[in-house]
Amino acid sequence: MDIGMLSQYTHLNRRDISVAASRFWEQENCLGKRVFIAEKPSVAKDFAKALHENFTNRDGYQESENTIVTWCFGHLVTMCYPEAYDPRYKKWSLDTIPFIPSEYKYQVIDDAGVRKQFRTIKGILTSKEVDTIYICTDSGREGEYIYRLVAGEAGVKDKKQLRVWIDSFTEAEIQRGIREAKDDSAYDNMGAAAYLRAKEDYLMGINFSRALSLKYAGGIRDFLGMDRCVIAVGRVMTCVLGIIVRREREIRSFVKTPFYRVTGSFSVSGDGTFEAEWSAKEGSRYYESPLLYKENGFRKKEDAEALISYLCSEEDGIPSPFVRGITKKQEKKNPPLLYNLAELQNDCSRFFKLSPDQTLDAAQTLYERKLTTYPRTDARVLPSAVAKEIDHNLKGVGNLPQFRPLVRTIAESGSWKKIGRTKYTNDKAITDHYAIIPTGEGLNALKSLSPTLQKVYELIARRFLSVFYPAAVFDKMSLQVGIKKETLTASLRVCREKGYLVCLDRGNATASEAAGGTSGGENSGREGEDGENSGAADFSLEALIKGLKKGDPLTLRKLEIKEGETSPPKRYTGGSMILTMENAGQFIEDDELREQIKGAGIGTSATRAGILEKLVNNQYINLNAKTQVYTPTQLGEMIYDTVFLSLKPLLEPKLTASWEKGLSQVAEGGTTEEEYRDKLDDYVTRRTNAVKVSDYRETLQQMYRNTAQFYPKAMHFKAKYSYGRSGEKSSRKKTSEQVPQENSGGKGKQ
Repeated sequence: MDIGMLSQYTHLNRRDISVAASRFWEQENCLGKRVFIAEKPSVAKDFAKALHENFTNRDGYQESENTIVTWCFGHLVTMCYPEAYDPRYKKWSLDTIPFIPSEYKYQVIDDAGVRKQFRTIKGILTSKEVDTIYICTDSGREGEYIYRLVAGEAGVKDKKQLRVWIDSFTEAEIQRGIREAKDDSAYDNMGAAAYLRAKEDYLMGINFSRALSLKYAGGIRDFLGMDRCVIAVGRVMTCVLGIIVRREREIRSFVKTPFYRVTGSFSVSGDGTFEAEWSAKEGSRYYESPLLYKENGFRKKEDAEALISYLCSEEDGIPSPFVRGITKKQEKKNPPLLYNLAELQNDCSRFFKLSPDQTLDAAQTLYERKLTTYPRTDARVLPSAVAKEIDHNLKGVGNLPQFRPLVRTIAESGSWKKIGRTKYTNDKAITDHYAIIPTGEGLNALKSLSPTLQKVYELIARRFLSVFYPAAVFDKMSLQVGIKKETLTASLRVCREKGYLVCLDRGNATASEAAGGTSGGENSGREGEDGENSGAADFSLEALIKGLKKGDPLTLRKLEIKEGETSPPKRYTGGSMILTMENAGQFIEDDELREQIKGAGIGTSATRAGILEKLVNNQYINLNAKTQVYTPTQLGEMIYDTVFLSLKPLLEPKLTASWEKGLSQVAEGGTTEEEYRDKLDDYVTRRTNAVKVSDYRETLQQMYRNTAQFYPKAMHFKAKYSYGRSGEKSSRKKTSEQVPQENSGGKGKQ
């Protein structure tokens, strides 16, 4: 079946689009010029191309007879330093905190190129010739914030401001976004949440960092022999540091526990040897015995030896093994949900050893090249409107040779027509953007991309195609061997129908990876302890099981003891850390609170990678580029101890997640901006004053000494990260959470 049969919609050609756009403007009676303002020059270029007008390049913008397209460089405007409010705030002093402005001040970022572009934009947006502004910054909270800062600083008034909300940069999607643009007032709640997020990071960063630095930074500086020290803390950053430090300390304090399993080799009529493992089933003389580590392992070797002696003796009967039971059942595993950013970052860390920031950069590049949809999303499903036209995406992906057979199968089955009625389509599970999927366009650019970008694209495409395939089918079988009242079990899991797994076969993926299994970053894991042999298919055992029935005699070949030991919790990798941040509720014991913050997590899909990168840059944690494993530094552990005694709630995921939940409620209209602001101001005031009156310096010195034993080598500090004699910092990409000397809304997403 030709994949062309997937197409059931007639799409407008370029001339028709241009005519339709002209008619639209006539209907809107737009007599003045219209302006399209994008977040980056590359995006502005895409919009200009989609408008099909005769543009002339100007300095900082493009212009046609009735249209201007201009652009930002990410953030152009930032929050002012405290000294902009009063010169006395420039010097750090306990007397000048808590610092909480009644009205916040903003300024153009101090960079020649930024200042020049801002002047250009200001002139355009405030021109009397312009009556309509189309906001084309990224469709999310941060993109909304970028534009509103610019418009506010430029003094934009009495203009029609329309929000273009799109999920990809394909021409059709850009045109749809323009046609369906809403008045920007519809996004006022989102804008309020964006401002509050920045104010929250600003207030906590300035007040808490100054308070802790003034009280305790000197002790850290002298202990480590630093030239200078600043204790940088933040709402999300410090919480993440806490998670990494606690995991490291769990590993240090972990004591390995040996355990001893008993296994037996059996045969049927002298043929077909198989292995089974003992466990203390109900009826066993060891059922719920304190001698057990788990139901299939003893704490002491002599107890395992005693079991073997019992099984081989004539106590309680002759040791004649027999088939106690056979169980067979079929198991179906459906395709996993589509990628959101966190899941993509996790898989790229597992498969390609990419850091979260590298994955975000890759996804952003694919998005800007029109190959995939918007990357900063938490959703893993499609909206019904997209599901109705999914044939376009499939048809495009099917043009690539490696995917052509997969798409042909989808076309022949007709499964793409039903996607809107499956769990992969859910309008209620989408807030700002839907899952990351291929657009089916921009394929000419794919060959010119780096191998890493091509691999990330393939991962997204294969996950996308898999949801149109049926479930994988497995046969699960187990054979229970009886000796007296004891039971040994042999298990088997055989894949009968690969189903969607054919889409996920990248050539080097394991069966577990292909099936969407986790990397185990969050599970403490006890290797070899469970004694399962259900991974690879064992067709000899399968044949034996099929030829046996309950009560059949078996021949015992041997019984032996297999020794194992428990393993410590695993350190976080880039991928598992991102998922941990997304699922912060796992750390909260209170059921009601855990449910309340469900879906909030720590940070957002847009900021998590940047937070981790910042912790590395501040030298609070290390990232092993080869393994993608995070570990704390000595400095990071000392910061942790300092915060633990002085501002412990900052280390708790429940606090960070509840703040993020509050911002979501503001964006959704459930909480007012004033209510949130009052709560924030009160919290910062109380906590700052608490640090000012406390004194834990002696206790902390002892804690620092305890930690030092795990770091025999002295730390080397990077001058560009505020630890050198000059005190000058390097210019670097800023995240949504700033260190105290910086401000929210720096040069981001260049």
